Amino acid sequence: MSTVIAVTADDTPAVRWRYVSDGVAEVCISNPTRMNAMTVGMWAELREAFETLSAQPLSAIVLTGDPSGHAFCAGGDIQEYPAFRFDATSLAHFHEAQVWPGLRAILNCDIPVIAHINGTCMGAGLELACCADIRLAHSDAVFGAPIAKLGFPMAPKEAAVVASVLGTSVARNILLQAATYRAELLHHMGFLAEIHPAQDLDKAVTRVANKVRTLAPEAARLNKQLLRDTLPDSLGLRRRDANQAYAYAGSAEHREGVTAFIAKRSPRFGASSDDA
Repeated sequence: MSTVIAVTADDTPAVRWRYVSDGVAEVCISNPTRMNAMTVGMWAELREAFETLSAQPLSAIVLTGDPSGHAFCAGGDIQEYPAFRFDATSLAHFHEAQVWPGLRAILNCDIPVIAHINGTCMGAGLELACCADIRLAHSDAVFGAPIAKLGFPMAPKEAAVVASVLGTSVARNILLQAATYRAELLHHMGFLAEIHPAQDLDKAVTRVANKVRTLAPEAARLNKQLLRDTLPDSLGLRRRDANQAYAYAGSAEHREGVTAFIAKRSPRFGASSDDA
């Protein structure tokens, strides 16, 4: 499959998605003339992309930046900021009604999200990376949110996600010192699952996506729901029904996984598991 949604000119800011293989889709942040910075319109497109893909029978979603932008995402498009940042009402609308719905759509997605961090990851880019489940990065990528240099703090819900995922000590360094971190250190700290030279990163992401694709898809969704519950209640994310925690007991996928292990064979998840 190679369906591409919202095709635009290469230099037009957009969030595009496409199927890249059976069970795997890619969401691409594209604003190449501004290092893939997020515009106001792109936040709405991001929300729409993840809400659309969440309803698809996918095993993994790869979130990446347009390679021609030489970044994963360098932050928000600061050229737009004077239009809304100097009024409290319009500023709140931007963060609560535009940015947060986009981030929330990623967090509410029950399909594993793999961040393919192919360069600079700052500000909004860092927030996007924190919303992903598995992060692989270019070994030269730099991470941070130097917004203190711009005279404003991180929005409350966005800061809560960053602090919860990246850790409060690192978040304090980033927000209070405008500190930046190299990929190697964040890999050592566990934030990044893997780091690779530029020429090897695409293959590594494909390998991880294919690995996820071979595993139990419903178990992945249940694990994502469980892990989402560990984020602060104040974020207003979808919560699982605790009474349904063990409802998977009689599922074909559960039976196939255990049966295959006992039989010393590879499990056949998906449609094939119904035949087990």
